[in-house]
Amino acid sequence: MTKMVHLFGGDATTAERSKELLGGKGSNLAEMASIGLPVPPGFTVTTDVCTAYYTNGEQFPAGLVDDVAAGIAHIEGITGKTFGDPADPLLVSVRSGARVSMPGMMDTVLNLGLNDRTVVGLSEASGDPRFAWDSYRRFVQMYADVVMGLDHAEFEEALEIAKEDRGFYLDTEMSAEDWQALVKEYQAIVERETGAPFPQEPNDQLWGAVGAVFASWESDRAKVYRRLNSIPAEWGTAVNIQAMVFGNMGDTSATGVAFTRDPATGERAWYGEWLINAQGEDVVAGIRTPQYLTKIAREKAGAKPASMEEAMPETFGELGRVFDTLETHYRDMQDIEFTVERGTLWMLQTRSGKRTAKAALKIAVDMAAEGLISEEEAVGRVDPGALDQLLHPTLDPKAPRDVLTKGLPASPGAASGKIMFDADSAEKAAGMGEAVILVRVETSPEDIHGMHAAKGILTARGGMTSHAAVVARGMGRPCVSGAGGLSIDGNARVLRVGGRELREGDILTLDGSTGEVMAGEVPTLLPELVGDFGVLMGWADKVRRMKVRANAETPQDAQVARDFGAEGIGLCRTEHMFFDAARITAVREMILADSEVGRRVALAKLLPEQRGDFAAIFGVMAGLPVTIRLLDPPLHEFLPTREEDFADVAAAAGVGVEALKARANELHEFNPMLGHRGCRLGVTYPEIYEMQARAIFEAACDVAAETGAAPIPEVMIPLVATRREFDLMKAVVDAQAEAVFAEKGREIAYLVGTMIELPRAALMAGEIAESAEFFSFGTNDLTQTTIGISRDDAGRFLTQYVDKGIFLTDPFVSLDVEGVGQLIDLAAERGRKTRPNVKLGICGEHGGDAPSIHFCEKTGLDYVSASPYRVPIARLAAAQAALKAK
Repeated sequence: MTKMVHLFGGDATTAERSKELLGGKGSNLAEMASIGLPVPPGFTVTTDVCTAYYTNGEQFPAGLVDDVAAGIAHIEGITGKTFGDPADPLLVSVRSGARVSMPGMMDTVLNLGLNDRTVVGLSEASGDPRFAWDSYRRFVQMYADVVMGLDHAEFEEALEIAKEDRGFYLDTEMSAEDWQALVKEYQAIVERETGAPFPQEPNDQLWGAVGAVFASWESDRAKVYRRLNSIPAEWGTAVNIQAMVFGNMGDTSATGVAFTRDPATGERAWYGEWLINAQGEDVVAGIRTPQYLTKIAREKAGAKPASMEEAMPETFGELGRVFDTLETHYRDMQDIEFTVERGTLWMLQTRSGKRTAKAALKIAVDMAAEGLISEEEAVGRVDPGALDQLLHPTLDPKAPRDVLTKGLPASPGAASGKIMFDADSAEKAAGMGEAVILVRVETSPEDIHGMHAAKGILTARGGMTSHAAVVARGMGRPCVSGAGGLSIDGNARVLRVGGRELREGDILTLDGSTGEVMAGEVPTLLPELVGDFGVLMGWADKVRRMKVRANAETPQDAQVARDFGAEGIGLCRTEHMFFDAARITAVREMILADSEVGRRVALAKLLPEQRGDFAAIFGVMAGLPVTIRLLDPPLHEFLPTREEDFADVAAAAGVGVEALKARANELHEFNPMLGHRGCRLGVTYPEIYEMQARAIFEAACDVAAETGAAPIPEVMIPLVATRREFDLMKAVVDAQAEAVFAEKGREIAYLVGTMIELPRAALMAGEIAESAEFFSFGTNDLTQTTIGISRDDAGRFLTQYVDKGIFLTDPFVSLDVEGVGQLIDLAAERGRKTRPNVKLGICGEHGGDAPSIHFCEKTGLDYVSASPYRVPIARLAAAQAALKAK
């Protein structure tokens, strides 16, 4: 194994900066120390040790004990304090540090090294008994929770009772004697629950904490977060052990979290919160509602408690200089944790800050304008998936609002949904298709699954940098935090505010941009994507190679797609048109007909409807390619399934109920996904594809005549497995084109190709390409038929497959590059060998997924096609893929 422990602080600061080895926190602590910023000394236990720990049955590797002892000696040498010294003890923090930020998902222990003897020494050395006993009670509670697995609520309840008995409201009102009494009560809880006294030996405490941090990597909440963010389990976490500095040493001490720019809007303004006489967990956990960092922010919010700028102007000025240093050094907006110990500033962490999509765009564009980064770097800075936050409705400002209360605007956007008071209920309701608002006193990392399921999050406590706020911003969920006017009774499932009550299931609306909480549902408006969005998209379009099209089958969707920059339609599903209420009767007549003549009579009724459909889409996409997939689903999908519907359909179609049921039974298939569908319908009933092809070419000619901008139809034959199937269907399409062109006295350029969605088609791509002019990879069905998993049923077990590392991500969300990707590579290679100019694209849901788009760039596909609202995501992802391929 490589070196297990790396030091930071003083002359011994490691030259190693790898996030893969040191984790993000460890890497940045070493970096800050190396550029001369005030960082408490410490050391990092590498991610390799975490991996070895699990490989060896949760045993620490040989030699680690000695290396950690050397790390402790390094801290002792710089601080002049000794670990475990009863007179003037060294205390340390033990923190996690994965290679990517996972806010709140893993564990931390502060004030480690305190016991019944060292707390007395700390009291005398600091001259502040209250501070010493406050630190000890924090340590006992945190260690009992994180390392020993006891319920922290029991300790919180004891604290609340102690304050209530003394008539106190705030923790800061408690005296040294009060904290001393509470420590004894905490220790009694530990002994009662575990059968053993609270551990007193500092080294035992240290190894317990290190093991707990490693264990938190495999906690349920961390697994959920990793699954949602595609973080591999084998990465592991580092452990950072660092000298404690104290923000709870009276009114000249403080702790805070700050961003070098506003993470919600991207404005170049310092943004953050702080608390006097507190430790860091008080801010991020939402235990106390913090104060504003700057005077402007305080005045804007109408808050009374002094900002740091006003209360500690000299330290605030020093902090501002650190902000500038870090942003210039990292060339990105930084998320910083700091502590002030009796007027001295200490930096505890920096990392690239999580931000909303709106902020990400503004920061990237502004930094390019400031010369900090290039345009291409700006394109690479914005997560394509995060753009989804900008591509959906916001609350209509003109709509009436029944405002119940106002909290902090912790994560922008708007959402309405049914109130749910716990994460499990939120997840269950969302799984049933309900829109949900998760309402909590404060969220904890264990709520991650409910936060992901919810449309929005509301908390009664916590600030702008609380767990709820940080995680919600990362997920793109609207969040209102610190709504102090709320009284939430989780047991009774009721929310009370201003004399009103709302119960679980009642509708609530949140405006995460203003902090407003409203009863009922408020109407929304579509977003306007201008300004920074347009600038960055322009830069992206300059560097991307692949075209971006949209999956659309209505003129409304086509217009949205074109407004979002789509360069054509990559998939128009014609079956969606058949389900229209005005024509479903004719479709059913066609299905129920017992002869070709009868089918043609019904299809003649559908022809003008189909022609109108295509003309409307061609009109929007005039001059651009439009790929139209001929009828794909099995015919039984167009017949009723409920008993009460058979009579109505039979009457409309002019047949008896029993005849209709007999036909439905005749068309029933045990596995319709692999049944009589796609080109198999065309082979059996070629008149269906004849009608559709005629409608396409008549519409194309009409639009060309009307607009002078001829559309470019690309007729796609679905579910082809053999060249012979394709040739038969291509002959039908070509015959209709020839006939229509003769009738109209006009010719339109068109292509006939196929959707590659079966493994055999991928393997035989060279032969099929002798006739097919384009391939569109239908990655939804290609994934199903390759892996042998139905995407309609896989939700029951795919989560476990991801958790157990069988799949890195859901293969229906992000392409299975190793398996399905091989077939796409093979088909592209064989198709090009036969027809060098064969056009290649994908049109499954993967067309809007950034990692899948990177694969498409590597394979050399000509375009990707995504749903209309994901077109900007695909444009940006395609640009980033092109930059990466340089």
